[in-house]
Amino acid sequence: MLSEDLEWFTTLAELERVGAAAERLHIAQPTLSRMLGRLERRLGVELFDRRGKRIVLNEFGRIYYEHARRAHAELDTAAKSIADLNSPANGVVRLSFLHSFGGWLVPQLVGEFRRRSARITFALRQGPAEMVATDVLDGTSDLGIVSPRPTMPGIGWRGLLRQRLALAVPVDHRLANRRQVRLDEVAEEDFIAMHPGFGMRRIVDDLCAAADLRPRIAFEASDLITVAGLVAAGLGVGVLPEEDIGPASAPRVAGVKADVRLAGPVLIPLADAGATREVGLVWSASTSAPGAARRFRDFTEDWAQRRRGIP
Repeated sequence: MLSEDLEWFTTLAELERVGAAAERLHIAQPTLSRMLGRLERRLGVELFDRRGKRIVLNEFGRIYYEHARRAHAELDTAAKSIADLNSPANGVVRLSFLHSFGGWLVPQLVGEFRRRSARITFALRQGPAEMVATDVLDGTSDLGIVSPRPTMPGIGWRGLLRQRLALAVPVDHRLANRRQVRLDEVAEEDFIAMHPGFGMRRIVDDLCAAADLRPRIAFEASDLITVAGLVAAGLGVGVLPEEDIGPASAPRVAGVKADVRLAGPVLIPLADAGATREVGLVWSASTSAPGAARRFRDFTEDWAQRRRGIP
């Protein structure tokens, strides 16, 4: 039975008068009688004993009423839960994002948003750019924060910020004191890069292709912190966003001396055209996001405008 069927049946069972139940339900008495007749024929039993103008639940009817009452209550609870989840003031935002954004961008966005909307919670998921795009398309996540802009069809996009890219070299590298550098100046060196499928790998591949450079990949990693660490260890050079990685990127651990860690790599701004990384918010363009996700999406637009100095 649908929720509407449960409502008329439980109302009729509790009032035990067809006329009174029809009046409460705002339907005609003959219509209600026909609805009851159809239900009894479908079940193969009568649910009420007729006693003049009154009807009284019989043994079959009492069994059916108990189950119908509980089912009606469960469906009401489900409807309320769905409404709460879809409410802009409540619910959960399912957010996927790149690992590199977990150190600053996502905490900054979520922290500021939660100070305004404390009743909204987040389910966070990290992975490569392809996973983030797939998550929003298949409904695993409501929103994603990714770079570069996905090429898959069916994805909505809103730019949040643009990061300058730099060549990362060890502190004793021959170019460490340069104020700017081109990629073709390190054409013969080993590169540290992200694994294929990660957004930063796609950006680096495109930059190298534009510079007519075929990099010799010595190591591949799954996060930018590891890329920075391998570069700092003198195992190659890499390309990193300027503001994501710095000498103090490694967390301090109680009881561990700071000097046991490598100094971070030196970041030299790239002079190559297009040496930037655009970061944006993505969502499925073919489905309607829950209210909480729409509220967070609107917040990120305001955040991006404030960052760009737009009143």
